[in-house]
Amino acid sequence: MVTTQGVYDEALDRFHATGPEFEGWLSNHGPMVVEALARRGSGELVHRWTDSYLDRLDDAPVARFRIGAQDWHHDFGNAVLLGEWREFFRAEVAEHGWQATVATWWPRLLPGIASGATHGVIRLGHALRAIRDEETEPRRTEVAHALGYWAARWEPVTIVRPSGRRPVGEVVEGLPGIPDQRFGIRYRLRQQADLPDLATKLASAAGPAGPDEVTGALETLVGAAVAAYSRLAHGNPTMLVHAVTAPNAVRLALPSLPRALWLDAYAAAWTATAAVVSAYRPQSPRPVTSSSETPEQMWERVVENGGEHIVKLADTVLDACRADSTGQAVSAVDVAISLDA
Repeated sequence: MVTTQGVYDEALDRFHATGPEFEGWLSNHGPMVVEALARRGSGELVHRWTDSYLDRLDDAPVARFRIGAQDWHHDFGNAVLLGEWREFFRAEVAEHGWQATVATWWPRLLPGIASGATHGVIRLGHALRAIRDEETEPRRTEVAHALGYWAARWEPVTIVRPSGRRPVGEVVEGLPGIPDQRFGIRYRLRQQADLPDLATKLASAAGPAGPDEVTGALETLVGAAVAAYSRLAHGNPTMLVHAVTAPNAVRLALPSLPRALWLDAYAAAWTATAAVVSAYRPQSPRPVTSSSETPEQMWERVVENGGEHIVKLADTVLDACRADSTGQAVSAVDVAISLDA
């Protein structure tokens, strides 16, 4: 639970005066990081971290037009309308409440789970975890802004539902990398349609048979992604963080979703993890490593470092540590820090 509600909400208000991106396509990680810091008992650092990060950000986008409630689908994925989408979802949340708005829009947004390098779903996952603790105006606004960012950057990928028997970690290990690893994630994702048997490999993984199995399956998927990060991160330490944090964001969102949407949520989380791994995996994985550091010691180093991707990865790893007795989960953060993710 976020125990420093006032500090967190104050930081949200400050970030809501900024845009969801800066310096081109870089995502604003501020709302996600301060939620993790506050939740993990480091609330005293929230404003200091916010002060240093705000200098990098752009002002909030201005809404010049109005997205219609009936013709919204024409504006999906139009990043020129970042401001319009934020205002659209603020109105939706104000009229229908955040729970009903999320339930309505989650299935529409889900095919674009990889949009904005998965930052739309990640920002929403943090927002939903916080608002379930306490509903405040800054948290309602944050849900709206997260939905708006996801909608503005929406770009669909082919969702593959796992229906086989192979362990998820085994399938992740065998995923092929794209041949041309230049340029950004959109260029890389488009190449995956040409990878032989990629969809077959994704479908061969074991997945949940029903809603009751989705929570456990997501925990297993996140654990497999954490384990893979240590071996693959040298391919791109920053981008491969999202193979971990995207499925974790779906796990965070799950309690806010109708159960009828859970199986689709898992399939999208699995697809997102596999897509990011395939897009950035190096040719030669490194050996498995482990760490003798405790989770508490690891978190101390993380907050001292303060890197936005490192904080989000560590937030995920702290939950994964509960199911890991080998030290491999903590070692993922060691790798991220050493490679300056």
